[in-house]
Order: sequence, then structure tokens, then C-alpha cells
Amino acid sequence: MDKEKIKIAIAKRIARELKDGDVVNLGIGLPTLVANYVPEDINVIFQSENGFLGLGPAPKNGEENPRIVNAGAQCVTILPGGAFFDSATSFGIIRGGHLDITVLGALQVDEKGNLANWMIPEKMVPGMGGAMDLTVGAKKVIVAMEHTVKGAHKILKECTLPLTVVGKVDIIITEMGLIEVTENGLVLKEINSEFSVEDVQIATGAELIISDNLIKIEI
Repeated sequence: MDKEKIKIAIAKRIARELKDGDVVNLGIGLPTLVANYVPEDINVIFQSENGFLGLGPAPKNGEENPRIVNAGAQCVTILPGGAFFDSATSFGIIRGGHLDITVLGALQVDEKGNLANWMIPEKMVPGMGGAMDLTVGAKKVIVAMEHTVKGAHKILKECTLPLTVVGKVDIIITEMGLIEVTENGLVLKEINSEFSVEDVQIATGAELIISDNLIKIEI
């Protein structure tokens, strides 16, 4: 699979985690694609940390409004009934526990639910942004990412990069499948039918627990 197909496949699977009435924040990068694949029969309210509720799918080419952008400065749409507000209100929503789900990318995530997604030492970075607030404030944290980077593990027994948050990740969704973070470790609950369990384990730097009800999915 090419990278674009991988990203779309991950976004589509995450969209199936959303429920009617959920208030959801999407991190920059891959997570922003989720808004394009929400099932038509549910109403999800997307929040953007730079100050609005009611984020819609990406605009069509030529119909971009440079005044309506998400936290990653990408042009987006706002749905009827949406609202704009200041950063204090935006982070009041986040820190006040009003988000049902946040979807974030990751550099690393480990078997304890620790997340590293903001810096690599000795490289210039813009900062952590709102990630630490989102991961603590949201009721559910989903990590959306490719399973490995240039063959190196991103899912580890213990993160080696500076942490964003400790013990807050609930689910990891990659092109290989869906992994749930539990008190007993990482549980592989869904697997892309293109891969074997052995393939997924080799690509993972922590021991996986294989669910008794492992589901094979088509991507």
C-alpha cells in the first residue's frame, strides 16, 4: 500500500469508532482526514483547538477559505451551526473534560499507554501545542499512525523520546490493525487481513496479547 492509501485506511477505521453526539478533536496530520469519512447516519461535532466547533470535511479544490483553518493551518470547512471563539474558551472545553475523543499522531507509544508525539532531541520543533491538554482532558485517546517508520518500531515496551503524556492512550490504530492498551499490556483486537499475527508482532517493539476474538479486517 502507498502512504496515501495507508493514511486513508487508518482514517476510515478511526471514523468507525465515533458515535452519534461525540465531541471530537483531531490532531494535525493524518488525524485530520477522519472528518472526511464520518458515517452519514451519525452527527459528530469536531472541535479545533484554535477556536471553533463544527469543523467539516476538507474543502473542494478552489473553494478554500483562508480564514477557516484548523490548528495545523490547513484550510477546512465549518458546518451549519458551527461556532468560533477565543483560545480561552477552546481550552476550557478541552481542560473541562467536554471532549469525548481526541485523535493524535505519534512518534512513539508504549505498552503502558505513554505517548511521545512532540519532539526528537536536537531537532527544531514548534512545541508541544495542545497535545498534553487534549490527552488529559479527553475521555478517550486514539493514536493514529503508521505502524513503523523506515522499518523502526514506533510501538514500544517503553518510549525513548520525551513524553507528551503518561498512561493516557486507549487505542492505537495503524495500517496493520487495532491495538487496545490495557492494564495487562497491548491487546491486538483487529488485524489487516494482508498481514499475519507474526508480521504484526515483528513490527511491534512490545509483546502483543492476541485477543481470543481477533477480527480480520479488509483495508
